Amino acid sequence: MLALRPIVWPIVLALFPSIAVAQHYDPSLLAGLHWRLIGPFRGGRTVGATGVPGQPNVFYIGVNNGGVWKSTDYGRTWRPIFDDQATGSVGALAVAGSDPNVIYVGSGEGLQRPDLSVGDGIYKSTDGGRTWRQLGLQDGQQIPAVIVDPHDANRVFVAVLGHPYGPNAERGVFRSQDGGVTWQKVLYTDENTGAMDVAFDPANPQTVFAVLCHRRPADRPGPAGPHRPRRVGRRARPHVRGGGRRHRRRGVPL
Repeated sequence: MLALRPIVWPIVLALFPSIAVAQHYDPSLLAGLHWRLIGPFRGGRTVGATGVPGQPNVFYIGVNNGGVWKSTDYGRTWRPIFDDQATGSVGALAVAGSDPNVIYVGSGEGLQRPDLSVGDGIYKSTDGGRTWRQLGLQDGQQIPAVIVDPHDANRVFVAVLGHPYGPNAERGVFRSQDGGVTWQKVLYTDENTGAMDVAFDPANPQTVFAVLCHRRPADRPGPAGPHRPRRVGRRARPHVRGGGRRHRRRGVPL
């Protein structure tokens, strides 16, 4: 960390010159800051992690083959809160901004790799992780992204990648407007194309971005290239180059 300081600070000051003009800091004030591992101390891959707005001491992580863990003391200690469920493979998790007791977990790691673990759909907790309920989408097997409307804990979008080694229909982007009681497939291409990611426009949750992927672990990757979303009427139309597709829908009641 000490060796990087002479490089990092000039970059920061170049990007934000007002910092250099308005404030001056003694570099020794930062000498004690360093990265440290806060756990939980286990091997494996972790792709899901989130904090809780307004609760800086609370964190959740979802482990690809280790369930969900929670810390309430700024990461000093962690405890597993998902061990009683039928799967331990987690690809994504999200806490509702309007109700921090509501947590959605997408099972199935969603990483395209030779060895992977699949899941059995979406789970939900309404009591901060003490109890869980399975909400469906079991045949999706891999769920790499879940997002919750920051103003409505019942409005949820899920990116479902689908079976890793074969075709299936339960893939694409799914939406629930009743907290996961029912799901609607709102973006779908075919039985071989799944959804890798989904995100809201930070300024407007009615605008939703999604990334679709047509590839399996044994496939040869297609050529890479830039992708640009395009708005055409009321339907999502992709601008495609290479092997991926990115979609955007805006101004419609998603």
